[in-house]
Parts: sequence; C-alpha cells; structure tokens
Amino acid sequence: MAEHVEIMLTEDEVDNRIREIGEQISKDYAGKMVHLICVLKGGSFFMTELAKRITVPVSLDFMSVSSYGGSTKSSGVVRIVKDLDEPLEGKDVLVVEDIVDSGRTLSYLLDMLRDRKPASVKLCTLLDKPDRRVVDVNVDYTGFQIPDEFVVGYGLDYDQKYRNLPYIGVVRFD
Repeated sequence: MAEHVEIMLTEDEVDNRIREIGEQISKDYAGKMVHLICVLKGGSFFMTELAKRITVPVSLDFMSVSSYGGSTKSSGVVRIVKDLDEPLEGKDVLVVEDIVDSGRTLSYLLDMLRDRKPASVKLCTLLDKPDRRVVDVNVDYTGFQIPDEFVVGYGLDYDQKYRNLPYIGVVRFD
C-alpha cells in the first residue's frame, strides 16, 4: 500500500501560530521561569521553535512516553520510555506535546507529573483532535484544532517517517 502526504497547514501558518503562543506564554509567565517538558520524539520540533519565542527564562527537560508503536491508532497502553532528568518540585511546568488525540497518554502523564509537586502544570500542544478524545484533558495552549485525520510533519511521524516535513500534512493511503 503506497502513501502520500497532502498539506493541511503550511510552514508559514505553523510558524505564525507558534509565535502567537510564545507571546501568550511570555505574558502568562511574566516574572517567572517556565520549565518546559518536551514529550519526545514528536514534541521536539515544536518545543524548539516555541522556546525561541518565549521571552521569560526557560529551562528544558525531556520525557518519552509511548502508546502508538508502529500504528496509526493509539494502543491505550502507556509506557515511559525516558523519564525526566530533573525534579519538578516547586517549578512552573509546561508540558509541550505535538498532538493531543485520545487524551489517554497525556492524562496519565499529567497525573504522574502532578504527583511530583510542581508549583503548576499546564499543557501546550501544537495540534488538538477533540473529536478523538476519550479521556478529558485540559489543554491550556493550542496551536490548531484539527479534524480526525492522521497527520505528519513538524515532528509528527508515521512509523518514524515524515518528522522532518516543515509543515503539517495528512497521510493518504493509495
């Protein structure tokens, strides 16, 4: 089965929206340091671009949580592949994710992070698919709400392919 990618959101649209989110985060965290937690691998492209546009001090950490494997659908089984390097106690935490889909993975992750006693925990996602939500997750900063399509690019992948696309595209199978 062959596949191809159709552009959903252009590079300029994504770049402009990330700039707007960075401005809002900078206002909301004025006078504070924000501790960004990137959910790997997909969130790395988004967090890098977002961090460059935040004007308050930032610190970074990385976590890898998996529920997909090589499929286009979440398995519902969450496993931590890489945990954080630093403690969260007392920090203002902003989890940076590429996409919120079913909400299962993020619900589990956010509960686990709150147990580590940060001062605050908020969630920022480049893409949100509310139609796919199975578990309610509060998203504080959203780049784009998108329909229930399987998307790639800007860090999002299909079986480890297409992460490096500078836009968001929909995978179509022929």
